[in-house]
Amino acid sequence: MSDEYQDYFPNPEQDKEDYMNVDDQEEPVDDLDNYQENKSEIIDPLSAKSVPKNQRITSPHLTKYERTRLLGARALQISKNAPLTVHPGEETDPLLIADLELEARSIPLMVRRHLPDGSFEDWSLDELNINTYR
Repeated sequence: MSDEYQDYFPNPEQDKEDYMNVDDQEEPVDDLDNYQENKSEIIDPLSAKSVPKNQRITSPHLTKYERTRLLGARALQISKNAPLTVHPGEETDPLLIADLELEARSIPLMVRRHLPDGSFEDWSLDELNINTYR
């Protein structure tokens, strides 16, 4: 092997010695004690509670992320021959049909917003203000 490739292919014997010398390495930190102390902060997803409608704290506006999620999920359902809730006319694209359903507020899905305390709020499309992003 020529000298110009020595930088790319270092001496294998030197590497072997470096790996054999493990005294310089730090020992891993055991977080089990810390985990047991903070176990009360862990939220069990099965014990999450729904927030009543009169005690909701989130905004009544459909975000662009929720809109995208709804349209994508509904378009997937439509592409797998789910029944339509609006007459599509000449439209055959599942995403555009899902958009028509969203404008008519007839998508049979709900928006679930998870809160930091582990509870959640369920919103139907009739309760949300929907902005069009066209």
